[in-house]
Amino acid sequence: MSEIDAQLRHELDRFRDDFERLRNEIATVIVGQRDVVDRVLVGLVAGGHVLLEGVPGLGKTLLVRTLAGVLHARFSRIQFTPDLMPADLVGTNVMVETQGGGDRQFRFEPGPVFGNIILADEINRATPKTQSALLEAMQERSVTVGGTTHRLDDVFFVLATQNPLEMEGTYPLPEAQLDRFLFKLLVPFPSSDEIAAILDRTTETHAPHPERLFEAARVLEMGRLARRIPISDEVRRHAIHAVLATHPEHELAGPMTRQFVRYGSSPRGAQAIILAAKITAILDHRYHVARADIRAVAADCLRHRILLNFEGQAEGIRTDAIIADVFAHVDRLQPA
Repeated sequence: MSEIDAQLRHELDRFRDDFERLRNEIATVIVGQRDVVDRVLVGLVAGGHVLLEGVPGLGKTLLVRTLAGVLHARFSRIQFTPDLMPADLVGTNVMVETQGGGDRQFRFEPGPVFGNIILADEINRATPKTQSALLEAMQERSVTVGGTTHRLDDVFFVLATQNPLEMEGTYPLPEAQLDRFLFKLLVPFPSSDEIAAILDRTTETHAPHPERLFEAARVLEMGRLARRIPISDEVRRHAIHAVLATHPEHELAGPMTRQFVRYGSSPRGAQAIILAAKITAILDHRYHVARADIRAVAADCLRHRILLNFEGQAEGIRTDAIIADVFAHVDRLQPA
């Protein structure tokens, strides 16, 4: 084993140890939801943003608060409401008097988006205009106010929660904003045992408090390390072909895609799959990406990037079923 190989293995072991520490510390507060917690941490390490969807009361907000608590990072919570304005998110220029003079000048007052971990709570309760105010921040890591661009911190992670669209008083997120999220995670309802554990933690005298483990900059280091994991051309093509197969007009499209899909994933879907698959491989104690890693993360990366046509909506087709059919079709065309 070369010295470089030994150093990389050491760094990857530390990666897994730190990931496990984060997972365990969050578990002191959050009951169950192991898959959701893991995916949120993967999204954080990958440098992406995560959308959590579920009915109220499932602990989505608590999960984000807990994550901020275990990292030494600035945390901002934004409660999205129908009357929330874009300036309430990004900030605004205010007129102030200079000291000793009486002259007046404009000074930029940053909004809550200037943080490290941003909780966009119930994002689909705000109007599309306000939802779109997050677009530049999420993609460019900057905001522009009054013609001046203000940079955000390197550690900038948006965790948005939303209620299902059939609930009263919600607005569908614009497709362009949905595409900025690395993952869309569906938060399941807890089991009876998990509800009992939740009651124990929330109705007794002792409330758990997570410890801060390390600086948020460590997350950036983990993300840079994950990008060093190699991926073969064959596995990369597998991810690319799966994304292409979500487009009904493409030659790789399967029968469900052609019948029920209006528009498929953007190239960001492939980027998300590759990054998440690399982290999945590390956590599985491997130093290369396999087809199984691609398949394991595909639904979370693609379910919000596939738009159903009228027939698909009328039939109640789930995008997860489309994704499963996509991989079954691609596997038949290109067996391993």
